[in-house]
Amino acid sequence: MELLIKMILSYLLGSISGSMIMGKMKGVDIREMGSGNAGGTNAFRSMGAVFAMAVMFIDILKGFIAVILVPSINLRGILAENIMNMEVLYISCSIGVVLGHVYPVYYGFKGGKGAGTMIGVLLALFPIGLTICLSSWIISLIITGYVGLSTIMAGIILPISAALYYEGGLGTPFGIFSIIISLFIIYTHKSNIKRMFKGNENRFEKAMIFRKNT
Repeated sequence: MELLIKMILSYLLGSISGSMIMGKMKGVDIREMGSGNAGGTNAFRSMGAVFAMAVMFIDILKGFIAVILVPSINLRGILAENIMNMEVLYISCSIGVVLGHVYPVYYGFKGGKGAGTMIGVLLALFPIGLTICLSSWIISLIITGYVGLSTIMAGIILPISAALYYEGGLGTPFGIFSIIISLFIIYTHKSNIKRMFKGNENRFEKAMIFRKNT
């Protein structure tokens, strides 16, 4: 029961959308701008760097809080330490907060794609893996210019990193979670994949090293 309650609490926390909060302050609905996605990339393209940084800060923070603070909440005198496997609790809260970000109950279940919140989760659970994933994201971005593809590549790198550097590897609850979340990140970026195949996906050309000079 405690596991379910804390997963729901994490989901409600994840449903707090950084782009919607910042949009409210600016008098805009980010879902009606650009790609229509309530995530950091669309926030950057539609409202600029400062707005996007604030959005990312909120989305990363809620992922971090869901793992660091929610599991330690004392419910009816039952401490989190009484749960047989604390790692399962951490993963359950991680799943809850990511699902909340992608399908926020406060905003008609129309949210972001999960990457920003996953940064906060990995910062709490697997900082080495986060470093590897961010490095692969940056490398992919400067080579291809595709933010969505770079995020997908980082998602694919995650379970590989878990297999190599997470204690217990892919046989642990986190290892299994890394595989599931990798597939989920690919799923949430399906529109990006379709646009890349059609040749009309936006590129962040300023980040590219090998871009053509015009």
